[in-house]
Amino acid sequence: MTIKVEEQVLQWFDYFHQHPEVSWQEEGTTQKITEILDELGVSYRRFPDVTGVIAEIGEGDQTVAVRADIDALWQEVDGVFQANHSCGHDAHMSIVLGALLYLQNEPLNKKVRFIFQPAEEKGNGSVAMIERGAMEGVTHLFGVHVRPEEELSFGHFAPAIHHGAGIFLEGKIIGVDAHGARPHQGKNAIDVIVAFHQWIKSIYLSPFETYSAKLTKILAGGESVNIIPGTVEFSVDVRAQKNDTLRVLQERLTEGLEGLKNLYGVEIELNWIDYTPGAEVSEEAAAVAEEAIRYVAGEEAVAPSVVTSGSDDFHFYTIKHPEVKATMIGVGAGLVPGLHHPHMTFNQSVLNTGAKVLAEALKRA
Repeated sequence: MTIKVEEQVLQWFDYFHQHPEVSWQEEGTTQKITEILDELGVSYRRFPDVTGVIAEIGEGDQTVAVRADIDALWQEVDGVFQANHSCGHDAHMSIVLGALLYLQNEPLNKKVRFIFQPAEEKGNGSVAMIERGAMEGVTHLFGVHVRPEEELSFGHFAPAIHHGAGIFLEGKIIGVDAHGARPHQGKNAIDVIVAFHQWIKSIYLSPFETYSAKLTKILAGGESVNIIPGTVEFSVDVRAQKNDTLRVLQERLTEGLEGLKNLYGVEIELNWIDYTPGAEVSEEAAAVAEEAIRYVAGEEAVAPSVVTSGSDDFHFYTIKHPEVKATMIGVGAGLVPGLHHPHMTFNQSVLNTGAKVLAEALKRA
């Protein structure tokens, strides 16, 4: 069975890798997953208004679950913008389907739910699945993610990934245009954004916390260089390892903009978007994952938990359902040069082992 599953997992990976679809548009991916489930005789639910699938096997009073993200990124690859699986979601779907294969003929005393979730890259696909009953009755939840080589070397598995929290601020400064020869008649929005940049650099939180805030977009001015621009649009990327620290950062940034609004006599519109919570990892679930790694791949394959500043909407499942014991398993896949790189690649031979580890964790939960 092992050879058959390994070959099948690789075939699935090849298909998903060659047919990437961006967030909320994963129609073909959803269809392919349902075709696979039909072939395996597994019951599932689709939804009329969103992509994604929820499948289930087994019988019993307990329900454990696993989530696979199914969307791809939209990015420039060799000068062409296109959908591209450069975050490993093609691998995650293949690993989770492989785990299903390993479990399908096992004598399970519980239900195992498989959540094929859209729009992880948008940060809110998990909420859509939660709203459609994905977590009803679930006691334990597992995720899986291939990791960059600098985080986790090939053949090693981490029992947990401690993602950071992230949120984006979109804003607009509204001052008054003026002639370049008469700056006193206007309200230069560039002065305000420069002052805000300095304000960001002056925010100091505890040195024991990991956090960052940085301007990632500034749009000001037009074709005429003799006009002082009254309007600036900007974006800020805000991250922290802990959810509480992120909230403090938001407060400080908002305070700064309010002060600048009054100081310069301008209007400032703010919109916080795409909040993704930091990881709330269950020690119990992580211990189960570690036992599964040790059982399948050996003691030498067990790596420490990964701590990363990246974020993942997987953690909405536990934010919305704090009673659920959850962890995300990190897969060392020799991944280079890094996640979201347009030419990201990794050693696909790890997919089968990842499927075995995940299946074992689901059995032990």
